[in-house]
Amino acid sequence: MKLYQTNEIKNIALLGNDGSGKTTLTESLLYEAGIIQRRGRVSQGTTVSDYFPVEQDYGYSVFSTVYHVEYNNKKLNIIDCPGSDDFVGAAITALNVTDTAVLLLNGQYGPEVGTQNHFRYTEKLKKPVIFLVNQLDSEKCDYHNVLDRLQEIYGSKVVPVQYPINEGPEFNALIDVLLMKKYSWKPEGGAPIIEDIPAEEMEKATEMHKALVEAAAENDDTLMEKFFETEQLTEDEMREGIRKGLVTRSIFPVFCVCAGKDMGVRRLMEFLGNVVPFVDEMPKVHNTRGEEVPVVTDGPTSLYFFKTGMEPHIGEVAYFKVMSGSVKTGDELQNADRGSKERLGQIYVCAGANRQPVDQLNAGDIGCAVKLKDVKTGNTLNGKDTENRFDFIKYPNSKYSRAIKAVNESETEKMMAALLRMRQEDPTWIVEQSKELRQIIIHGQGEFHLRTLKWRLENNEKIQVRFEEARIPYRETITKASRADYRHKKQSGGAGQFGEVHLIVEPYAEGMPDPTLYTFGGQEFRMNIKGREEVDLPWGGKLVFLNSVVGGAIDARFMPAILKGVMDCMERGPLTGSYARDVRVVVYDGKMHPVDSNELSFMLAARNAFSMAFREAGPKILEPIYDLEVYVPADYMGDVMSDLQGRRALIMGMDSENGYQKLQAKIPLKELANYSIALSSLTGGRASFTTKFASYELVPSDIQQQLIAAHEAETKNDD
Repeated sequence: MKLYQTNEIKNIALLGNDGSGKTTLTESLLYEAGIIQRRGRVSQGTTVSDYFPVEQDYGYSVFSTVYHVEYNNKKLNIIDCPGSDDFVGAAITALNVTDTAVLLLNGQYGPEVGTQNHFRYTEKLKKPVIFLVNQLDSEKCDYHNVLDRLQEIYGSKVVPVQYPINEGPEFNALIDVLLMKKYSWKPEGGAPIIEDIPAEEMEKATEMHKALVEAAAENDDTLMEKFFETEQLTEDEMREGIRKGLVTRSIFPVFCVCAGKDMGVRRLMEFLGNVVPFVDEMPKVHNTRGEEVPVVTDGPTSLYFFKTGMEPHIGEVAYFKVMSGSVKTGDELQNADRGSKERLGQIYVCAGANRQPVDQLNAGDIGCAVKLKDVKTGNTLNGKDTENRFDFIKYPNSKYSRAIKAVNESETEKMMAALLRMRQEDPTWIVEQSKELRQIIIHGQGEFHLRTLKWRLENNEKIQVRFEEARIPYRETITKASRADYRHKKQSGGAGQFGEVHLIVEPYAEGMPDPTLYTFGGQEFRMNIKGREEVDLPWGGKLVFLNSVVGGAIDARFMPAILKGVMDCMERGPLTGSYARDVRVVVYDGKMHPVDSNELSFMLAARNAFSMAFREAGPKILEPIYDLEVYVPADYMGDVMSDLQGRRALIMGMDSENGYQKLQAKIPLKELANYSIALSSLTGGRASFTTKFASYELVPSDIQQQLIAAHEAETKNDD
C-alpha cells in the first residue's frame, strides 16, 4: 500500500438512521475501490460491517466499523456508525476523529429523528455535512419531497448537486448539476454511462446549476466577483468554493445514490476525493493543556486511541488516529495516561475485520494495532520530546439503567471483569457498584443498548445474568427542629461504657446564621457556639455540626466520636435507609463518666439521639428530579404530553427546532425507568430524548408512605 501524506488523507464519518443503508453503501464503496472482490449482503451476514455475532443475530449495527478506500491517489478513511440512538457513542467518537460527515437518508422517509440527532452533533463539533439520499429504487422514494424537507429544516444551505430522473424500481439515471452531465447505469450498476443532459431536463438542470454556482461563489470573494461578472465558474472553481463552504458549514451538498445496485457510488467517491476537505484544512485539535497540536508529519509523534474492539481469536484491537508526526512498525512510545512504555509490533490499516499491515502512517491517518500491553480507549501514546494528552470526546448522559446480577453469584467477579472490558469498546456503558443502593448498576443509552450487553455476556462470556429495576437514590431530610437525649450505659465487669448526649436537629439552608435560642415545650435553650464544622456530603447537601456544650459536660475530645455517630445515621436514614442531607445538629449538653466514658460510648449515644430527633423533626423523603428534553414529530406531541403527565412530569416549555417539536419537562427519576421503551412505542421510534440531573424535591405524601412501607417490609425480610 502506498504511504499517504497528510494532504492526501480524508477522514469521513458515515452516519444515518436505522434502515438508511450504511452497511450496503460500505460494501459498494469497498467494492468500487477494489478492497473486496464481491459485495456482501446484510441478509446473509457476509458484509464487512456488522461482522460481530451480536450484530448478525439482531440484524442491527452495534459497533462502528473502520475501513479505508483508495481512490484517485487519495486515501479515504471511513467510519461506518450504527444508526440507532442507543449506540450514539460510536457516532460521537467517529465525528471527533473525522473531518466530514456523510449523512445518509432513506429516500422513502427523508430526514428522521436519527438524522436530526446526528446533525445536531455535527453542529456542536462544527463538522462539514454532505447529505446523501439512498434507496432511490424503492417504490415510495420521493427525492424532491426529501429535498424540500431538508431545505425546510436546514434552510438555503442545502443545495442539490444531483437529482434522479426516474425514482422507483426502474431507477437507473440521475443528473449531476456540478458536472452538467447525465449518469446512467446498466442493471448491474458499477461504471456509469456519462452523456449530455437530455433536452427535456436542461431547464431544470440549468436552474439547479446556477443555484450551486452561486452557493459555491459565496464562500470566496474572488469567486463572488467572477460570478457577478459572468454568472459562471469553472469546475475547479466550483470545487474550491464548495470545499470552503463545507469547512465553514455554509453549504450542505445533496447527492444521490442507490447503494444496493451500486449506482452513483463511484461518483460519490470522486466527489469525496476531490472536494471534501483534507485533514490539514480543518480546525486544529488542542491537547488537555489547551495547546494547539498541528497535524504535520515532521512534528513529534502523538497517537490517540479512540476505539477498542474485542475480536475472537485475536483479542483487543486498538484503533488510533495519528494526531501529529508519524508512526512506524516497531516504534516504542510512551503512554501519557498510564506512564508505561508500549512497543507497536505491527501497525495496520483497517477494512472491518480485515487488516492490512503497513510500515508507516502519517499525521491525520487512522490505523490499528493488536496485542498492545497497556493501552485503553482514550489513551495517548507519544514519541520523544512531547507530552500530549487528549480528552476532546464528550458523551451524552445515560438514559436507561438496570441493576445486574450474575445468576450464579460465584461468577460476579468474572462478570465485573467482562463489563469493564466491554466498557472499553463502548464508553457509554457505565458500570457503577453502588454502596448506597447495594446493587451493581449498568447505565446505557436505551433498552436495546443494555439488551445487547446482556446478549454478549451470555453468548460470548458464557455468564448468565439477569436485570432488575435499579433502586432510586432517594434522600431524607427534615422539615422542623426537634430535640432528643440519649444515655448509653453498659456495665459488664471491669471498665464499662457511658456517654450521654443532648442534641437538637433542624433543617439547614445555605447562609443560615448560627442559632442563639430554641424553645421546646415552653422551655428555652440558649446556645453558646464553641465549635462549628461544615461537612459537604459526598451524596449532595450538607451537615452542619455545632458544639454548644458549656461547663465541661462533655470533653472536647469526644466531639469527633459524636460527629461520627451522627454521620453513621446520615448514611442510613431512618425512613428508607437512604442518605440524609441538609441537616444542622447542635450538641448542647450531656454527661460523661471519669472512667467509663470513651469514644465508642459517645458515638453510640449520638447515633441513637440523632435517630430519635430525626424521626420527630417532620422527616421527608426527597427524590431525584431530572431535566428532560424530548424531540418529537408534531403528530405525536399530544400522546407524548399525556404520557408525561401520567409520569408526574412538569411541562416547562415547548419549542420548534428543525422541523421537530422540542418539549422540556422536569420528571422524577423513578418515572424515567422505562421511558425509552414507552417513547419508542408511542412514536414508532421517531422520537428521542436527553436527560440531566436537576435537583432533589419532596415526594408526594402518598408516595412517601408507600416507600416507607416498602422499606419496612424489606427490612423485615432481611432480618
